[in-house]
Amino acid sequence: NRLLRHAGLLDTDVPRLHLFGAETEGKERDGASDNETKSESGVPEVPVPADDTPEVLNKALSGLSSRWKNWWVRGILTPAMISFFFIIIYLGPMVLMMIVLCIQIKCFHEIITIGYSVYHSYHLPWFRTLSWYFLLCVNYFFYGETVTDYFFTLVQREEPLRILSKYHRFISFALYLTGFCMFVLSLVKKHYRLQFYMFGWTHVTLLIVVTQSHLIIHNLFEGMIWFIVPISCVICNDIMAYMFGFFFGRTPLIKLSPKKTWEGFIGGFFATIVFGILLSYVMSGYRFFVCPVEFNNDSNSFTVDCKPSELFQLQDYGLPPVLQSITGWTIVKLYPFQIHSIALSAFASIMGPFGGFFASGFKRAFKIKDFANTIPGHGGIMDRFDCQYLMATFVNVYIASFIRGPNPSKVIQQLLALRPDQQLHIFNSLKAHLTEKGLLPLLEEAA
Repeated sequence: NRLLRHAGLLDTDVPRLHLFGAETEGKERDGASDNETKSESGVPEVPVPADDTPEVLNKALSGLSSRWKNWWVRGILTPAMISFFFIIIYLGPMVLMMIVLCIQIKCFHEIITIGYSVYHSYHLPWFRTLSWYFLLCVNYFFYGETVTDYFFTLVQREEPLRILSKYHRFISFALYLTGFCMFVLSLVKKHYRLQFYMFGWTHVTLLIVVTQSHLIIHNLFEGMIWFIVPISCVICNDIMAYMFGFFFGRTPLIKLSPKKTWEGFIGGFFATIVFGILLSYVMSGYRFFVCPVEFNNDSNSFTVDCKPSELFQLQDYGLPPVLQSITGWTIVKLYPFQIHSIALSAFASIMGPFGGFFASGFKRAFKIKDFANTIPGHGGIMDRFDCQYLMATFVNVYIASFIRGPNPSKVIQQLLALRPDQQLHIFNSLKAHLTEKGLLPLLEEAA
């Protein structure tokens, strides 16, 4: 301005005021944009939940250091939780499924609550409503698929269920599309980025929690042993790694969890392998644990009764020469499932902890110690199930890859749902195929 004035090109103050106004307006805009950027990129700290340890334990352990106090609290409450787990198993598969659903909802609630605690000051519209709506949609889709697969006869018998089953995926998509449109309509200026953050937050939570809890239920239908052994291996590894690390831990394992040590990791690995083999040996002898969970249409209830497959029948295995020289045995009797249990135990010990490391990184990102304070000394439900969800996915993939074969009963169910002309076409095709293979005359002679 001074240069222009000296040059005679700026004689009045009007342009100067205009430039000053433009400069001020620009600063205000820059300040607003900076504030908006800070508001959208800055992550407020989540309020730390209060200590929920029972007052009786607090008084009894008041003279101990925080390290030993936490050890005693965990030592007292862990057997109580294990006892509760065995009671649930005793009550049967239906109760187990309901408990899995309740745990899923609680884990979802804990993660979504963290998101709300971080961003609630912005008053994002419909955030909680849409989060729970999407949870309902996803559960409707997955549980509808499960009902169609495992309750086929019941579904075909009831007209409303048959209609819902026929158009299940279309209804599920329509429900999700409704939520999607609600989200778009809820978008508010200056909070677009935050709202899309939370949209992604909800969907990733659904992917981690709901999808994998659905896989747990699928594992349960294969036989309760596929549900109990993997979960027990994760629990055993968690306990034994903590014990070995507490008493012998010296070498840090990973920066995300400074208290995790190599001593605890290795000790937990070997303890879990031994535990998995022993638990599998005990459970393989009971039909209640090894038989698939099936729905009985006559009694309208679940039944667990079958002739155990070869996987759960004792077989002779020759020992390697090294083990023969140590033990003096040449042959041992084992259930084939015990061999598979080694793979399950190894995954629970090696890869399972990475679920915990992932959760630790998540909590460090938001500067919180636990997801919640539901269980004194243990944190929230999600703190106890961070490794279980990863394990559930592995078990489901393992069964599909190495265990499960074609299921004749399901094939027959699908054939019965076809039109009579389609059934006749399949019958004639199958008859021609068997005749060509030379199997049909043999069957007729045997008849």
